[in-house]
Amino acid sequence: MLLTRWVIRIIIANVVVFFLQMANPLVERTLMFVPAFILERPWTIITYMFLHGNFTHILFNMLGLFFFGPRLEMELGSRQFLILYFLAGVSGAVVSCFLSPMTAIIGASGGVFGVLLGFAYFWPRAQIYIWGVIPVEARWLVAGMAVFSIIGGAGGSTDGTAHFAHLGGFVGGFVYLKWFVKNPHIAGAPQAPVVATPSNADLRRWSAIPTEGMHPVNREELERIRAKLQTQGAATLTPIEVAFLDRFSANA
Repeated sequence: MLLTRWVIRIIIANVVVFFLQMANPLVERTLMFVPAFILERPWTIITYMFLHGNFTHILFNMLGLFFFGPRLEMELGSRQFLILYFLAGVSGAVVSCFLSPMTAIIGASGGVFGVLLGFAYFWPRAQIYIWGVIPVEARWLVAGMAVFSIIGGAGGSTDGTAHFAHLGGFVGGFVYLKWFVKNPHIAGAPQAPVVATPSNADLRRWSAIPTEGMHPVNREELERIRAKLQTQGAATLTPIEVAFLDRFSANA
């Protein structure tokens, strides 16, 4: 899978902080978010997103970012992707402030849940394979996780999971996407500019992109673009679609 600029940087930052956290407990105490102490430690509303409780915690969060982040970053653009990610994380902290003021939270889950919501927003019917076996459409996966977060948070779950932060990530991501889509003039928002009509050489190169070994999400996107080429013509491709084809054809 192609890793985009900010997805890989966020993953690296989380891994580096995780090792620092394991080496020195003071790192966690300094960067963790405790709603009751927000006025004394305002930076923690951001820094808590780079901390994790254990290897499994960071593994699943980074896997979520790895699988869903690149396609969303290519769709939104790097700047807007970053805003969505951090706004979802901050929203997770804010929701925890109101609904669970005495509970300390750590983890990138709020931001990752915002990314998952963004993925489902643009590709609601994309098939997500839970544990690599059970197929679920992205929209239903998000709905199920939202219900689980509400039940877990309202039920006072003692499993150590910040359910309200997860729910806040969904809320922040949804609010931003709705605002973003309604305001396409925002700097960095994906537009539909005119691009040069692809040459015959481009079309031959793109048609030769192999699908063997390609991630199902990328394969689905490739098939969608190829179908668009056949039905609407090369002149209708967006810059994002052309960049997608160029990236994969360069590795062919």
